[in-house]
Amino acid sequence: MADSTCIEALSRTAANIGAKMKVTPHNPTPWMQGFRLNHAVEVSGGERTLYLSGQTASDAEGAPLHPGDLVAQYKVAWANVVDALAAADMTPANLVRLNMYTIDVPAFMEVADQIMPIHAEAGAQIACTLLGVRELYHPDILIEIEGTASA
Repeated sequence: MADSTCIEALSRTAANIGAKMKVTPHNPTPWMQGFRLNHAVEVSGGERTLYLSGQTASDAEGAPLHPGDLVAQYKVAWANVVDALAAADMTPANLVRLNMYTIDVPAFMEVADQIMPIHAEAGAQIACTLLGVRELYHPDILIEIEGTASA
């Protein structure tokens, strides 16, 4: 991500989360910015911290949605993250960290170009970890996202 794009995104982030909280990304090397991620995110002035449980592509009863479609599952899981943030009177601009758990890291990397812009376009400046796991709560679930937000 170009420096001017990062500065614009940070300006939007600051405007969205108010003058009290400041989010500062730290990137000693540029490679993670290609994924619209940061090596580290510093938060100062925040008064509340929200810890989000893992979100998946599940309906209201917990049944899996979009079996076999990693991108569609990610979009539903992301929408669930956004809904949880809204319930706490926060937005994606309040996110500072995401952990992504997938049962297929190579498949994730093949579609990362479709997934990773979602966060930046929503105003999130995040640190992130991608973890490969053997299984999630249901065999049809391919991805799970958990996060931390501050306000």
